[in-house]
Amino acid sequence: MVKSHFSHVRHWVFDLDNTLYPPSARLFDQIEVKMTDYVMAELGVDHAEADRLRKHYWREHGTTLAGLMQEHGIDPDPYLVAVHDISFAPLDPDAELAARIRDLPGRRIVYTNGSAPYAERVLEARGLAGLFDGIYGVEHADYRPKPERQAFDTVFAKAGIAPQSAAMFEDDPRNLAAPHAMGMRTVHVAPAPQDGDHIHHHTDDLTGFLSRLL
Repeated sequence: MVKSHFSHVRHWVFDLDNTLYPPSARLFDQIEVKMTDYVMAELGVDHAEADRLRKHYWREHGTTLAGLMQEHGIDPDPYLVAVHDISFAPLDPDAELAARIRDLPGRRIVYTNGSAPYAERVLEARGLAGLFDGIYGVEHADYRPKPERQAFDTVFAKAGIAPQSAAMFEDDPRNLAAPHAMGMRTVHVAPAPQDGDHIHHHTDDLTGFLSRLL
């Protein structure tokens, strides 16, 4: 049974985007537009080149921000404010998901490659505010992004997370490799499964999956 695989878990770590809300909300479409605009303005390139760089930095550095910092030395804080200035209207409260998260035994945290203030706004829109013991953004990892192991080490140390008694829920399979290596139970939350020895479980229904653990 799936439940038996989580009997030891007392630390529940959730990614934010496309994990605690469905990909159909398409918030990241808005964020990507903001990212491309920021790259255009910061680097003085046209739209096509800015869009190419946005994707390239995400592939090579883990996030567009990490690439801009490492290759161009940009200040991360204005970037994080600008790209997360979006509409949250596509998000609906999810009382059932809130109930399932509330019932989990132990501590619950959110860890995102976005910023913590952005995460708080998403959680508010989803009716999930007040359910988590901590909300950690890329700023808490010294702006190092998932999937870097050092980013996880930094955030988990601050959060007091013991990986051997923890589970990670994440939509990007790249970001489950380090948690798996640290001894965490890993859950890929996405419409389609991905192969990989670092992925223990897959679900396209987070609420339903959590209900099987209680």
